[in-house]
Amino acid sequence: MGLKCGIVGLPNVGKSTLFNSMSNAKAQAANFPFCTIEPNVGMITVPDNRLQKLAKLVNPAQIVPANMEIVDIAGLVKGASKGEGLGNKFLGNINETDAILHIIRCFDNENVTHVDGSVNPVRDKEIIETELMLKDLETVSNRLQKLQKQATAGKNKEAAKSVELLKQYQAILEQGKAARTLTLKDDDEAKLAKQFQLLTNKPVMYVCNVDSASVKTGNSYTQALAEAVKDENAEIIIIDAATESDIAELEEYDEKMLFLEEMGLEEPALNRLITKTYSLLGLETYFTAGPKEVKAWTFQKGTKAPQAAGIIHTDFEKGFIRAEVIKYDDYVSLGSEQACRDQGKIHIEGKEYVVQDGDIMHFRFNV
Repeated sequence: MGLKCGIVGLPNVGKSTLFNSMSNAKAQAANFPFCTIEPNVGMITVPDNRLQKLAKLVNPAQIVPANMEIVDIAGLVKGASKGEGLGNKFLGNINETDAILHIIRCFDNENVTHVDGSVNPVRDKEIIETELMLKDLETVSNRLQKLQKQATAGKNKEAAKSVELLKQYQAILEQGKAARTLTLKDDDEAKLAKQFQLLTNKPVMYVCNVDSASVKTGNSYTQALAEAVKDENAEIIIIDAATESDIAELEEYDEKMLFLEEMGLEEPALNRLITKTYSLLGLETYFTAGPKEVKAWTFQKGTKAPQAAGIIHTDFEKGFIRAEVIKYDDYVSLGSEQACRDQGKIHIEGKEYVVQDGDIMHFRFNV
C-alpha cells in the first residue's frame, strides 16, 4: 500500500527546502531507490535498518524498501477556502493525501522575510488550519442538506447515522477546532468519518523548522506551538531544514556520518520525520526474504494474514491457505531461514493471525 503526504506551509517557512532535502535523501542509503515523478512530487523510502540487516544475511539480488510519496503543495493565501489565489487547487491537493506535514517557521532571520511581517508559529498554524476548517464546514453543510432529506423522507437509518455524526463535526468546527479532535464512539463511526473526507480529519504532523542552535532543545517558538496543539491528535517534530539540505547534498555515506557527528546528531532528522509520519498513520512493515529480493511491505496495524498476503497479490488473499512466520529477532539471531526451521522458530498461522511489525512472512495459497 502506498503512502502519500502533503507538505504545506506559508511562504518562507522552509517548505521547499525540506521538500528538496527529502528529494535528495536517496544518498542516505545507496540501496534505496528514488525517483522524481513530476515537478514538486517525489518518492522517498522509509528508513528501516531491519531491511539492511536481513539483506546482509540473505544476500538477495535486490533490496526493495517501503516508500512514501511526498507532494510539495503550494498556493495558500488567506481566503483559500473561498477560492482565493490557488485556494481550490491547494485544498484539492490536500484532499488527495493521507497525512499532512505542516511546516512552521520557528526561527529568526532578518534576511528571510515573513509573509505577515513577524515570526509567530501559533498564528501561522491557525491561518492554514482556519482555511481548512472553513472548507470542512462547507463540506459538512452541503452533505447535511442532502442526507437530512434522505433520512427524513425514506427513514434511511444509515443516512440518519451520517446526519448525527455530521452535526457533531459541525459543532466542533464551529468552535474553531479541527475535525480530528472529535472522539469517535466506535469503528462504525470511524468508517462513516472517512467517507466525509474532511481535511482537518487527516493526521497532521507539525514540523518546527528551527535554526541549528535549537534543533536539539527547541526554543520559545516550538514551546508556544506545542502548547497550542496539546489537545489535538497531532505530532510535533523539530527539524533544521537548512542543515538537512546540507546533509542530503553529501553523496558519500561516510561524509554524512562525519557531518552528523560534527553536529552532534545520531541520524538525519529526516529519518525520524519519515518514520514518525509512517507510524502516525498506524502503518507497520512485514518482510519477505529470499535470494531474488528482500522486500518491505506496508500494512495497517491490526491487519490479518490473508489481507496482508493480498498486499502482494490479490490471488494470495483469495487462495490463502496459511502463513509461515519468522520473528525478526529469531531470524537475525539464528542467521537464516533454514536455521530458524531447524530450531522450530517458523510459526504456522491461519486466517485469524494478526500480522506483527517485523514479521518475515511466506504465504501458502491455492487458486
